[in-house]
Amino acid sequence: MLIVITGSESFVGREIIKQMKTKDMKVIGIDSVNSSSQDYEFHQCDIRSKEIEKIIPENADVVIHLAAMSTDPICKKNPYECFDVNVMGTLNIIKFSKLKNVKQLIFASSEWVYEHFEADEEKDENSLIDITKHTSEYALSKLIGENNLRQQFQNGFCAVTILRFGIIYGPRETNWSAIESIFSKIKNESEITIGSLKNGRRFVHVSDIAKGIISSINLDGFNIINLTGNKMITLGDILETGQRILKKSIKIHESSPNIVNIRNPSNLKAKEILNWEPKIELESGLKTIVPFI
Repeated sequence: MLIVITGSESFVGREIIKQMKTKDMKVIGIDSVNSSSQDYEFHQCDIRSKEIEKIIPENADVVIHLAAMSTDPICKKNPYECFDVNVMGTLNIIKFSKLKNVKQLIFASSEWVYEHFEADEEKDENSLIDITKHTSEYALSKLIGENNLRQQFQNGFCAVTILRFGIIYGPRETNWSAIESIFSKIKNESEITIGSLKNGRRFVHVSDIAKGIISSINLDGFNIINLTGNKMITLGDILETGQRILKKSIKIHESSPNIVNIRNPSNLKAKEILNWEPKIELESGLKTIVPFI
């Protein structure tokens, strides 16, 4: 199979390529960085560039579109660039994927498109999203990308798979989620202050995310699928498991114990359609992070 990956040198991109090396897949990677970290056909290019046309081969099986400005604080500070990269860049990828008769486009979206969760409410891919309640430029840019792809599919574009990633964690040196950040503080500090021990997300390890993306290759039609963890992981869970792994006890302060923030997007559709579910539980996942904290 011939696979094109934008954002090939991203955290998720590197893991996908590593896993694809064990399969019969040729990878062409596109990223704005200067060089690749692994052995594959790498092209330094901005996803907004016309040069994309020269990189995507005719009749490629899949374009996996990961490249984006992908953190909310950066997008909030640079709203013009956020929409330029995330929306116009995606339109550019769509344009040249269509021109080159690509068979499927897989789009990396985010659970942040779900604007609000009430208490421990679970949401799925059919849950209504109220765009007027969004304050996140990043989430809005992903929603626009999703809807542009829906429109293009309805007008004869190739198969489209939109994957809404949960909060990803794993072995990396920068761009940490709450899991890596808290685990690092357990190792390096004697006390920590958090909002509430009950705050939780369905965190998912980068290895499982990559497997989910690979499982979605060759999916026909238009699909939106959540790739999220199997269960809620609270800050209390991270603190308890992290201290056990590191054999260390720290002092914990809750600044807002009664203000609980939960995000609970279901992964049932991924299990049913992709035959995928995350395998790496919190303790195993934390152990992969130890060398990086």
